[in-house]
Amino acid sequence: MFSDRTGWNLKCNKLSEALAAYRSSGKPLIDLMQSNPTHCGFHFNAPQILASLNNSASFTYEPDAQGLPQARQAIAAYYSSRNCRLSIDDIFLTTSTSEAYSFLFRLLCNPGDELLIPQPGYPLFGLLAGIQDVSLVPYPLVYDYGWQIDFQSLQLAITARTRGIIVVHPNNPTGHFCKPGEMERLNQICSERQIAIISDEVFLDFSLAEQHESFAANNEVLTFTMSGLSKISGLPQMKLAWLTVAGPSDFKHQAIARLEMIADTYLSMNTPLQLALPVLLEQRHQFRQQWLARIQNNLARLDALLASQESCSRLKMEGGWYAVIKSPLTVGDDELALRLLTTRGVCVHPGHFYDFPSDGYWVVSLITPEREFASGADALLAMFSAG
Repeated sequence: MFSDRTGWNLKCNKLSEALAAYRSSGKPLIDLMQSNPTHCGFHFNAPQILASLNNSASFTYEPDAQGLPQARQAIAAYYSSRNCRLSIDDIFLTTSTSEAYSFLFRLLCNPGDELLIPQPGYPLFGLLAGIQDVSLVPYPLVYDYGWQIDFQSLQLAITARTRGIIVVHPNNPTGHFCKPGEMERLNQICSERQIAIISDEVFLDFSLAEQHESFAANNEVLTFTMSGLSKISGLPQMKLAWLTVAGPSDFKHQAIARLEMIADTYLSMNTPLQLALPVLLEQRHQFRQQWLARIQNNLARLDALLASQESCSRLKMEGGWYAVIKSPLTVGDDELALRLLTTRGVCVHPGHFYDFPSDGYWVVSLITPEREFASGADALLAMFSAG
């Protein structure tokens, strides 16, 4: 009765089962994987946000496949603030980056075609691709005093069915930004094979140092970038994201025409949020200031704890919301995570959830409220020391 593409293994893993049982017990939990900014004690300008949704123009329906021009103009202004000039004709509004991915999978791939994805990486891609009958092929990020793309392995992964390379900029959870030299190498590889670049830039604003260049103005090869309010403004409940198109004019114009047909088929964007977008985008400045203070304080706490012992280290990160800790290999990561949850009330994700190459990697959320983060990090490192 059902399609093979939905034949997922829906059984929970042991850690998920244990976490559900722990939550139902009512015991206090320290969640070191908290990624929902609306649950992390950040402050939002509620009067301004609510006022932006109180617009009588919302009662008029004027559908536009790419999104209302004034909303796209706000996105173009966002990129202009990053020294990146875009026409509103190159922008498509979507309800989420997941929807943007689905548009691109349909645009670029026939059933069974392939896209390359970075590893380690966020596990959502597999589900999104499977629903669209697209195959994902990993290419490794390697760590050597910082993360970088393994270009030799990437090129070996390309086949006749490869339609594009996905870049997460910065990567989630490693926090690695794609450097100018890596961008140039990607352009060369994709140009030679006439395949596209897909750049997921939801964490682009969250750099710990200098501002990094977006792929949005990359005209060397057909390039798609995506982002949205969920991360930039810390407003995941405001379901609004976008997709931009750049590249050589012939490929770019064909892509825009085809994407317009796809978007027009669904017309998923709602009018109130599009009208509110200029105000909602402005919230990013206040949110980023809070994020930076939170990240700096939590990183300082974590680094102080790590300096007091020799068994663990923090891998270099350049941006994003997460830190990766390398621990000694004592017992299996799943066993250690279960022990930490059941004995200390602390939830943390082992690295294999993100396809790290071996045990001994741990991912922690740096937007966790500071007091909780300090307690959770104390317990985590004490567990590692105990073995």
